[in-house]
Amino acid sequence: MASNYTEASIKTLSSLEHIRLRPGMYIGRLGNGTHAEDGIYVLLKETIDNSIDEFMMGGGRKIEVELTDRSVKVRDYGRGIPLGKLVDCVSIINTGAKYDSETFQKAVGLNGVGQKAVNALSLSYRAQAFRDGETKVVEFEQGRLKSQTKVTKTTDRTGTLIEFTPDEKLFGKDFKFRTEFIEDMLWNYAFLNRGLTLTLNGKPFRSEHGLKDLLTKELSGEPLYPIIHLEGEDIEIAVTHGKHYGEEYWSFVNGQHTTMGGTHLAAFREAFVETLRNHFKKDFDAADVRQSIDAAIVVRVQEPVFESQTKTKLGSTEVGPKGHTLKEFVGKFVQQSLDTYLHKNRETAEIIKAKIEENEHERKELAGIRNIARERAKKASLHNRKLRDCRLHLGDRNPRAEESTLFIVEGDSAAGSLTATRDVQTQAVFALKGKPLNTYGLTKKVIYENEEFHLLQAALNIEESLDGLRYNRIVIATDADVDGMHIRLLLLSFFLQFFPDVIRNNHLFILQTPLFRVRNKKITRYCYSEPEKQAAIVECGASHEITRFKGLGEISAGEFKDFIGENIRLDPVNLHHLYSSDELLSFFMGKNTPERQDFIIGNLRVEKDLVEA
Repeated sequence: MASNYTEASIKTLSSLEHIRLRPGMYIGRLGNGTHAEDGIYVLLKETIDNSIDEFMMGGGRKIEVELTDRSVKVRDYGRGIPLGKLVDCVSIINTGAKYDSETFQKAVGLNGVGQKAVNALSLSYRAQAFRDGETKVVEFEQGRLKSQTKVTKTTDRTGTLIEFTPDEKLFGKDFKFRTEFIEDMLWNYAFLNRGLTLTLNGKPFRSEHGLKDLLTKELSGEPLYPIIHLEGEDIEIAVTHGKHYGEEYWSFVNGQHTTMGGTHLAAFREAFVETLRNHFKKDFDAADVRQSIDAAIVVRVQEPVFESQTKTKLGSTEVGPKGHTLKEFVGKFVQQSLDTYLHKNRETAEIIKAKIEENEHERKELAGIRNIARERAKKASLHNRKLRDCRLHLGDRNPRAEESTLFIVEGDSAAGSLTATRDVQTQAVFALKGKPLNTYGLTKKVIYENEEFHLLQAALNIEESLDGLRYNRIVIATDADVDGMHIRLLLLSFFLQFFPDVIRNNHLFILQTPLFRVRNKKITRYCYSEPEKQAAIVECGASHEITRFKGLGEISAGEFKDFIGENIRLDPVNLHHLYSSDELLSFFMGKNTPERQDFIIGNLRVEKDLVEA
């Protein structure tokens, strides 16, 4: 029987109640801090954005961030929030100065929501404004005002101090800020705001060369030619090519990192291809021009239109700087400045041309064997039971599609245990035959010649791009022994070599599985480390017994259910703080056995030393 739908069914929520009930509308996702786009980082970003806007308006050249446990402080030296409006500015939605384009030009935050969401989603929130020798403090709890001081005299410099602790009722009891994600955020702010110094617990972040510095820091290997750095009014671009597969971009609008791109990035990608076609007077394939590209772009526009409150993608705004559409503005700048640069730097131009021709040659070579590989894969898939697929996939119109996961395991034994206990709606299993091929130094041709890698590529549906990726999470699930670690390295090498975007877009994970089971007749504890094992021994008492799991195949299906369900432990694979993945791959996967051998011998520690340490 359908429930009654009457006037009593209609509810009106306050802005605070709505933010806490529907946080996804304001900060995207919640999460516990293991992902760079989890909500706790959005709260920090929204706070820093206001300080950045002050810097862009000429207020203050330093922003200090302090991270203590699970609380964050942000202090700027801008103009300071007007004391009489301090409560309103941090708690009443749609309140702010940024509706007046004469007060804030080309600001990041424009709709008066961000800081109110930070307040509403925090267990505790404190704001202090310093202005003209006076100060005022307001404190909130879960968005509700708890106290406010009177205006008092101060000798502190003008500016604003925000301190907040995210609410564990929303973000989970185990939420945690990861320093590497915050450092990446601060570096991006520094690259986009030359002359600004940001600090994290005293560590400075500052850039002298803008996007050129960004690209230098983020490149996964040596560039094929010196970074091309182009600057104009309201636009800046840095671009080069590397040796990797795929395209890598960093795009920004008014200092906002648009991780999902948007109209400005689409305009650049198109203009880059057209400019090189015109310069070399040859109708190159667009894919050949952009293969292996590394590029960063920032545009500054008044009142940008984003596709959501989290501002990760620039919407289809037609209004760009100087009265042009954004597409025209970006296209004209790229065509003029890049063409001029290439005429002045002939050596770079020739390297780019050679790279495009190399990409074209490889693409045509691959085309010759693709059909053969596809036919072989089609026949193999009729008899191959290595993939146990799930029913929901990334992109399906189903709320659970984001949960879609592919576990890559070694051997049929582990695959059998996992398959017997998995969630058939969202969890798929791909079983490797044994150790996969070491792909380091090989070309993409190996994917089509190696049946196992081709089947894996087909299962993921990433041959052309990530647009068709069938699983949100790709989980490497290998044994916790030497062979398992080796297989893990081989798979990481495969993704780094040929599909780095899988890693850059946070789709690749390592499954943590228990090393020990400690139990007595009443208690069973699964332990992932030696300290956890020792704690379990104390809990279980003298009658305990210990089982050491050497491989996933030893774990029964009934036990496996605990490790891949709600309590699943996943370590995200990322490229943070890694200047050159090429160097890393060369050391671990290359044919430099003497170098590795010397390193291992030089770092050996015998068991006696470990015990004494």
